[in-house]
Amino acid sequence: MRTDLTHLPAAKQRELERIVETIFEEFRGATENATGPRKGARILKIILFGSHARGDWVDAPLSANQYKSDYDILVIVSQKEMTDRAAYWATAEERLIRAYTIEKTLHTPVNFIVHSLHEVNDGLSHGRVFFMEVAKDGIALYEADDRELATPKPKTPEQALETAREYFEEWMPSAAGFLDTSKYARSRGRLKESAFQLHQATERLYGCLLLTLTFYTPYNHNLAFLRSLAEGLDRRLYGIWPEATHRERAMFQKLKEAYTKARYAKHYKISEEELYWLTDRVEELGRVVHQVCLDKIAELETAARQ
Repeated sequence: MRTDLTHLPAAKQRELERIVETIFEEFRGATENATGPRKGARILKIILFGSHARGDWVDAPLSANQYKSDYDILVIVSQKEMTDRAAYWATAEERLIRAYTIEKTLHTPVNFIVHSLHEVNDGLSHGRVFFMEVAKDGIALYEADDRELATPKPKTPEQALETAREYFEEWMPSAAGFLDTSKYARSRGRLKESAFQLHQATERLYGCLLLTLTFYTPYNHNLAFLRSLAEGLDRRLYGIWPEATHRERAMFQKLKEAYTKARYAKHYKISEEELYWLTDRVEELGRVVHQVCLDKIAELETAARQ
């Protein structure tokens, strides 16, 4: 696996060093009192993937759509138990968010996923495009040893088509169902419930796209992360969430927070007007996701006929 970061500006290289340090510090803190088999848990690899690894990142916060590529990072650990985000990684995530949004010590948002080595190698052996792209384009920011990832075994064109169709036919109607439920709850005045269902519709739409195109979606309810992964796959997704004003940025944040706060936070407030605005954006997201997925399936159909 590649280890060279010379295609990145020096400032970004230094940021990635700090990100790796933060991940290790918080992992040590989360595991220092571990007992039994978990006591020997280790980070095996930290891999930069996505646009910053490929060299096609976008860093144009003053552009019309305000788009800015995130750092996408895969952390590979020795044991599946260590992938529990709430138990072992929540503090690292909070620190990295704070470093970008409040402290301004990072100038690029950070998203990371955690998998065991077995999960990554299983994904490679089953031809999951996401893991194959990480293996092909990823850059190792840290490696505990020189062990290689499993050799990818791509699906046949027929298998890829069947898998993509199955994901699309399951997840697209599911997203539409959550959207319908959100609208009904809004019509009955149950605004917080409507916000939660709208969050779920958005999560399912991003999941639909990721699964149809890459056969993978992370176990993560963070809409900002799912959005980042999805936008990295197709630029037609850019601009769906306007970010020209503070209000527009706050609206996406309110939807992002609805997964937890709309259910459990007494002081979470959302208006009917805000729900109408967010619903319009989610419907546009649905139209774009639907088209992107159909285009991918058509591409796979062509490959399967050849």
